[in-house]
Order: sequence, then C-alpha cells, then structure tokens
Amino acid sequence: MTVLVNPKPLSDSTVRDFKMLIDGEWVAGTGRGEPIERVAPSHGVVVSRYQAGSKADAERAIAAARKAFDTGPWPRMTASERSAILLKAADLIAARSEELAYLDAIEAGKPISQVRGEIAGSVDIWRYAAALARDLHGESYNTLGDGTLGVVLREAIGVVSIITPWNFPFLIVGQKLPFALAAGCTTVVKPSEMTSGSTLVLGKILQEAGVPEGVVNIVTGTGPEVGAVMTAHPDVDMVSFTGSTGVGKLTMSNAAQTLKKVSLELGGKNPQIVFPDADLDAFIDAAVFGAYFNAGECCNAGSRLILHKSIAKDVVTRVAELARQVKVGDPLDPTTQVGAIITPQHLDKIAGYVSGAARAGAEIAHGGGTLDLGMGQFMAPTILSQVTPGMAVAREEVFGPVLSVLTFETTAEAIEIANAIDYGLSAGVWSRDFDTCLTIGRRVRAGTVWMNTFMDGASELPFGGYKQSGLGRELGRHAVEDYTETKTLNMHIGSRTNWWMPRI
Repeated sequence: MTVLVNPKPLSDSTVRDFKMLIDGEWVAGTGRGEPIERVAPSHGVVVSRYQAGSKADAERAIAAARKAFDTGPWPRMTASERSAILLKAADLIAARSEELAYLDAIEAGKPISQVRGEIAGSVDIWRYAAALARDLHGESYNTLGDGTLGVVLREAIGVVSIITPWNFPFLIVGQKLPFALAAGCTTVVKPSEMTSGSTLVLGKILQEAGVPEGVVNIVTGTGPEVGAVMTAHPDVDMVSFTGSTGVGKLTMSNAAQTLKKVSLELGGKNPQIVFPDADLDAFIDAAVFGAYFNAGECCNAGSRLILHKSIAKDVVTRVAELARQVKVGDPLDPTTQVGAIITPQHLDKIAGYVSGAARAGAEIAHGGGTLDLGMGQFMAPTILSQVTPGMAVAREEVFGPVLSVLTFETTAEAIEIANAIDYGLSAGVWSRDFDTCLTIGRRVRAGTVWMNTFMDGASELPFGGYKQSGLGRELGRHAVEDYTETKTLNMHIGSRTNWWMPRI
C-alpha cells in the first residue's frame, strides 16, 4: 500500500497578499474583479491572494518595458555590469530559498524537499546566465576582399513576454528570465494565476539586486485577460511560453499577427525503452521516479514504459513493489515524495484517464484511484499494464502520477511505438549495449534522450522538444542568443568607382 502522510492544518496567518510590479512600483490591479485567491491543493484553505490583472495592467507593463528598452540603461550597460547584477540576484535567491520553497510547496502542492532542490537548481541557472552575458559576441569577416569588412552584431531582441506554468513556478521562470536579462532585454512576466507567489518575491529580489525600473514587470491574472495582450501586443518583440500544447498553439497564433519571435516549451508523453540486458535495479528506481516526480505533473515525466516482452511481467511486478513505498501526502513534510494534485478538476481528469484505460482493456497493476487524506486532493501512484499504442492513455498527456506500460519485440518496433505520437520532448533508453543506446538515441524524435538514466539535467544542456512539444531550446550555451537579433554591418573601405552607372 502507498504510504500516506496526512496534511497538518494551516493557520489563517499563512495567507499572504501580493501586488503587481509595474515600472518599478508595486501596484494594485485596475480590474473590477475580486483578487485571485489561491487555495492550497494539499490543505484546502486560502494561502495567497493576487491582483486580478486586466488588459490595461498588461498594456501599462508593456509600455514600461518598451520605455526601459528604448531609453533606459539596461540594454546599454556593459555585459559585465549586467552579469554582476544577475550574480547578486542569484545570491539573494539562495538567501531566501526557504521562503521561495514554502510558497511553491503550498501553492502548487509540491513536496518541500523537492522544491528546495529546484530552488538550488535555479540559483545555478542564474549564475550560468550571468556567465553567458559576458560571452555574448558577434562575428567579423575580413576575408571579403581588400575593399570590404563585414561585422555581424548581436543585439537584444527587445521587449520579451514571459509566461510560465503552475507546475514548476520558480524553476521555469529561471529558465527564461535570466537569459533574457543577460542579453539586455526588458520583460513582462505573467506567472500562473495559481502559483504566482514565488515569482512576485523574485521581483523584490531583482529590485534589491539593482535591476532598473521597468526592466522586469510582473502582472498577475488569467490568460484571457493578461496573457492574450502579452502575446499579441505590437510593442512586444518576443514571447517565451511554457504550458500546454493547446495554449501554446493559441500563443503562436496571437504572436503571428505581428510576426514576433516565439519560443514554446510544451507537453510531452515521454517513453523509457527497456531492453533485456538493462541494469534493472537501476531502471526500476528511475521508472518510479520518472513517473511520480512532481506527482507526474511534469512535461518531462517518464509516463510510458516500453518494455521488451521477455521482461515485461517481471518489471511491472518490481515497479509496483517500489511504488507501494512511495510516500504521498502533506507537501510540507520533508519525507513526502508525491504531493497534491493542482486542482480538483485536474484530479478528475487524471482519474478519468485511468478509468477510460481500464474500460479499453488495460489492467490496473497498482493504485488507480484518488486518495482521501482528510483535506486537499491526492492521486495514488498508478501503473497500467496491457496498454496498447492506440489507447488515449498511451498517446495523450495525462499530467498525473500514471504510468502506462507497453511492450515490444524488436528495436524497430520500440522506435515505432516511441515515435508514433504527437509529442517529442524527451525519452530514455536502458541497455548495457552502447550500440543499442546510440541507435535509439539517434532515431527517437525527442529533444533529450537519456541513456541508462532519466530526468538528469544541467544548466549547460539545452532543453526543448520536437513536434508538438515546442519550438526552440532553453538553457545551454546558446540560451542568451535566443533573446537576440543579428545585424550585419557591411563596410566599404576606400573609394568606390564605376559602381553601377558608367561615368562619362
């Protein structure tokens, strides 16, 4: 049986009220609606109140970012000056890590121990972006003949709209914002209306670090009210969005009206392909981690096991045995491994996928239902065996702690199953034969392929997907370049005669 950690009640003093950051000032929204109240998914009580931003608020934030880019100091600073501010921000994030971790844990239902690791990872990303700021450079060409010198400049793209999701509130803004700032851009940030707290605290941190007014603006509110303006406004030069594939398509459509640059990190339905010669002890642990990390509310979740038929029965048994030891419950308990589901509606959606798979012929090898812990909403870690490639649970992003098990007999069949979906974010392959790992790595269409590991990462490694998992890459040494434009300076040296019209 899955181990349960019952949530402890929260006091009324835990409620925090937040304002928005526009042009260096903390302001109330101009919308007529009531503030947005965030109910903790693990405890069922209000823990945060945000301003319900309006179209006018988004427009004011964009105007502030436009002014800061066109006439302010940030794009005109030296790279070393921007780098120093980003490094100071990283230090301040580290100093307030417990506050940030608490906010993400209570607002998103994430285990506090997990979030502490995410904050530490974010600190590293901010420091890495600071280093890249000083490495950004253009090119020169003195090979074009005696009379020509060519120079290619890299310039900040301008105003960037950054829209982040609820599942990794602080980590994902850290995969975007510091690189945009390193390039010299100004920004408008919209966190999810369900998990805005840590991003708003980040705004205070950046002010303390010395980021000038108008460079980072944070507007809270819904997608239709705020996000739509941020993606379509003509004064925005680029949009960086992480979220569902459906909203990503809408974002791209909005941005197309003014042909602005778009970076999208979207959904995934990520396979782990396992061959008979794999180190199964290592894989079993990775399978449970990959499926249930962040309660499966993770675009990178290893939600599909593609097992060789000769080992499938044994592997399912062993994965189920380990899944029974997973601790589900209070995200503020340091021993919890799986926290709460983000909303009751999303819990119903996850449960619907499981029941639909069972009706279609899948077998529930472990879990399969919701958990009653006295408050909040929780889902049991679930394993579905006898899943076939055509089932919805094998093709669509469930975004919950549900593991679907499929089987194969040949390498070609495994690759076909892995690629036969709309997503291509990541994948894993397990085999002691390195030729097998490389074959899978080169033929599976995914932005990241892990070999004999799963969901490892580093600031230096690019992240992004193929197909409907998105456009562009985050992190890595070229991350700052994504927030730039290139400009060619073609210079003629000396006098030029008989250019076009003959001289009489």
